[in-house]
Amino acid sequence: MDFTIRAVRPEEHKELGEITARAYLDDGHLSFGEADGYLPVLRDVTRRAGLAEVLVAVDGDGAVLGGVAFTAGGKEYADMAVDGEAEFRMLAVARAARGRGVGEALVRACVERARERGSARLVLSTQTRMTTAHRLYRRLGFVRVPERDWSPVPGLPPLMAFSLEL
Repeated sequence: MDFTIRAVRPEEHKELGEITARAYLDDGHLSFGEADGYLPVLRDVTRRAGLAEVLVAVDGDGAVLGGVAFTAGGKEYADMAVDGEAEFRMLAVARAARGRGVGEALVRACVERARERGSARLVLSTQTRMTTAHRLYRRLGFVRVPERDWSPVPGLPPLMAFSLEL
């Protein structure tokens, strides 16, 4: 592995926010209408870091390659995790860093943190069109839990739920 996973630093917030926004926009995961409301949320790593543990992957030169937010269930930043569970959100990898195992390493870091905290499971929600991410999650042992699918915004397709028993 030619990169390191660690906690995000304040001076990296803007860069990670842009990587996250670009990942959602460039991959077609946001329409223009959705982007209006959600892009500021994707870019706001400072708020995320105040509510969750934000991890980054950085290369040997310190360049941010990607990041993810990890939280315990029942906390303010959890979308779907309940007490006894953990959740990760906003997994994003810079386009130039894809294919190097960055996304997988970030997910594995979340699995490790969930185990260390004694969580029963690690959960996540994802858009139906994020098929590359779905393959990664399944390869790492996550399974679909359709009974936990949910919709954050009325009128949009529900988010797909995945879970990994720990």
